[in-house]
Amino acid sequence: MNAITSTNALAATAALEGSLRAIVGPQHLRSTVEADAVAGVRPRIVVEPATEQELAAALRLANNAGLSVIPRGGGTKLGWGNPPARADLILSTSRLNKIIEHPWADLTVSVEAGCTMEKLQSTLAQHGQRLALDALWPARATIGGILSSNDSGSLRLRFGALRELIIGVTLALSDGTLASSGGKVVKNVAGYDLQKLATGALGTLGVITRAVFRVHPLPKTSKTFSIPTQTFEESQRVLSTIQDSKLAHTALHVRAASDALPFVDVLLEGTEAGLTAQEAQLKRLLAPNALLDSPSTVWNARQHLWDNSDSAAIAKLSVLPCEIAQTLENIQRLGAQYRSHWQTIIGAFGIGWLRLEGLPENLHSVLQELRAQLERESGSLIVLHRPPTLPPFDAWGNAGDALPLMRAVKHQLDPKNTLNPGRFVGGI
Repeated sequence: MNAITSTNALAATAALEGSLRAIVGPQHLRSTVEADAVAGVRPRIVVEPATEQELAAALRLANNAGLSVIPRGGGTKLGWGNPPARADLILSTSRLNKIIEHPWADLTVSVEAGCTMEKLQSTLAQHGQRLALDALWPARATIGGILSSNDSGSLRLRFGALRELIIGVTLALSDGTLASSGGKVVKNVAGYDLQKLATGALGTLGVITRAVFRVHPLPKTSKTFSIPTQTFEESQRVLSTIQDSKLAHTALHVRAASDALPFVDVLLEGTEAGLTAQEAQLKRLLAPNALLDSPSTVWNARQHLWDNSDSAAIAKLSVLPCEIAQTLENIQRLGAQYRSHWQTIIGAFGIGWLRLEGLPENLHSVLQELRAQLERESGSLIVLHRPPTLPPFDAWGNAGDALPLMRAVKHQLDPKNTLNPGRFVGGI
């Protein structure tokens, strides 16, 4: 171990429990159970602070004692990333679950990290607004966890990625400092973009305690259309035709599987009159392709990739938008070569998700070869879920020239390597 030995960690954790109990109260500190394991590694205790100050104080104690800390929100993505090199203490944000401020006229909202996406969206909807983000498992996923994992879906085509929606953040650093960046208004240029740095860092730089977002009006109505295609090249053509048009589409992706023809799905939002006009334009653009009315549940397809996923491998892909058809061809070829069933969804912006089922050694070969192909074309493959029997496989792949800078930032903000050690790119 790179900090303290297992025996010393056990002794340090036991010595620390009294101090932690004094901070959060005895009912909010407990021993872990098997369900608390993080990528197969089980920490010793769970601490549930009620305020940012309690969380920062608990983190400072653990850091000073040389213990490793795993931040946790709803626990929906604890398997993402590599297994932790050490895991002594889970620091839960479940009690930091308030919506702090919603100045709806300013189109912003300030929310604690432990608030679920579902609760936030329900509150915003009372004023006809939404956070334009379609994260996985909204009933359980928390704001802090969504930010840390940089989880977004098809809506990013219209509204941008998480780093474009977040305008302020507060982090508890490993030494107990509460650091804030950004502000409460949409236009803010002061200070460093700490909020963008923390987004997607998997909790390795600090524990997110609150965030401020820009929000958008809810649409008056929406319609989803699906276009069946015969080949991946045809799917690419349909995607390009819609993207190059003047349609104000909100989401656009292609769905494909080893046992089905590909479909392109497009989401239109607006007024009834506006949607009627856009539908007519879409029919003209895509003729003679069929245009099918589809239920809004089409946009849950990404989440359905995780259904009964114990024996499946699930990965996130990044490709150039012009290479989507070629990527699908590669997946099809590798799936056939290694007798693996596959399903994938790739957004028009080039980010997609892939589910693989088959023998563990075959899944390993598909992932390895597909990652190599994608990286040669400036893409990437990140493994989000792996079956227990899958041979060892790094979750992240090659970080390229960015790795030295990432390590320098990690050392600056978390010099003792307290937070989520080993889970991020390059063993950070």
